[in-house]
Amino acid sequence: MELFTTNNVWMMICTALVFFMHLGFAFLEIGLTRQKNTINILFKNIFIITVGLLLYCLVGFNLMYPGFAEGSSGFFGFAGFGLDAPLTTEGGLDLTYNEGYTYWTDFLFQGMFAATAATIVSGAVAERMKLGPFMIFTIIYVGLIYPIAGSWKWGEGFLDMRETPFYDFAGSTLVHSVGGWAALVAVWLLGSRIGKFKDGKPQAIPGHNIPLATAGVLILWLGWFGFNGGSVLSADPALTSITLVTTCLAAAAGGVIAFLVSTLLYKNFDLTMFLNGILGGLVGITAGADVMSPTDAIIIGSVAGAIIVFAVSLIDKLRLDDPVGAIAVHLVCGIWGTLAVGIFGDLASGPQFVSQLVGVGSYAVICIVSSFIILFTLKKTIGLRVSEKEELQGLDKHEHGMSAYADFRMNEH
Repeated sequence: MELFTTNNVWMMICTALVFFMHLGFAFLEIGLTRQKNTINILFKNIFIITVGLLLYCLVGFNLMYPGFAEGSSGFFGFAGFGLDAPLTTEGGLDLTYNEGYTYWTDFLFQGMFAATAATIVSGAVAERMKLGPFMIFTIIYVGLIYPIAGSWKWGEGFLDMRETPFYDFAGSTLVHSVGGWAALVAVWLLGSRIGKFKDGKPQAIPGHNIPLATAGVLILWLGWFGFNGGSVLSADPALTSITLVTTCLAAAAGGVIAFLVSTLLYKNFDLTMFLNGILGGLVGITAGADVMSPTDAIIIGSVAGAIIVFAVSLIDKLRLDDPVGAIAVHLVCGIWGTLAVGIFGDLASGPQFVSQLVGVGSYAVICIVSSFIILFTLKKTIGLRVSEKEELQGLDKHEHGMSAYADFRMNEH
């Protein structure tokens, strides 16, 4: 009973840390974008976490963990609407559900992950997407697509049924790439911000509050203690400890390599590249944080840090406009981290690498197809993009009728 309580408390602490990550995402996104769109970005982030939790309660949790019947194909299942109170022992502890934590703790921990996928899209489409279509997309993608895709692995679906099961410890693919693929499709359909490209060349559009963006990254790093540490699904001392060590080393390596590579290429010390390198390292280690050695983690994080620099450059060359670097961080580094499981650590092998490729490809298909159908339909019906006037004057003024920062100038009279 004491061990059960300890495990459950650790899981609840990790749930709180993952919840705290939403503040980190909000700070990062508003810091790297312009002042005139701050309210809009904050509104989207608050919408995502509130509606995301309600959707996960109503349908998502039972879509993601349907309890596939024996002989099932493992592609789709649904255990019913809402949350059912599980059988409990005396005192209300659910020992029949899981020896490590209660049914309720499991729901809340997984629910925090669900909202993260849409938050990734929020940053990529910042400063030019209408709020209404974004909210509709979030409802469908978080409510249906994310949990169905998640069931393929974490719900013991077809990717988990393979002879060599696909492995994604905490979501390099299941969370980050799921958001990253949708972000890529959304950015392509939306088009770039006014002034981003001039004569085909990318122009810098500086964020209005880099200190806030820096705070956001540090909050996200802290939140990853819960993201990866909680994915151990117990308070096992050895496994939890090594997971947090590999997580932190990959983050540190990603940041350092990103700033070194960008400095060599562009001859300046770019803080935003440093920050995204940290996030790239975190995303990269997430798929295999529990099966890597510290040295493996440093290598994986280092490669992710280098990838960030080249991926950001490639996205610019493709004339795709991603204000916060979400595609490079969450999609490209998510793919790298997932494949790295077959190259490094305890699971490294040819069959495992093939299984990782199959997993990456499977999620690419469902995410690209579903997000394209949703967003293209919205584009052709109600439109995705605000007017040129609204974009130039700011979404805060036109969609919210308010400003993030009060004007404290003294009255001259």
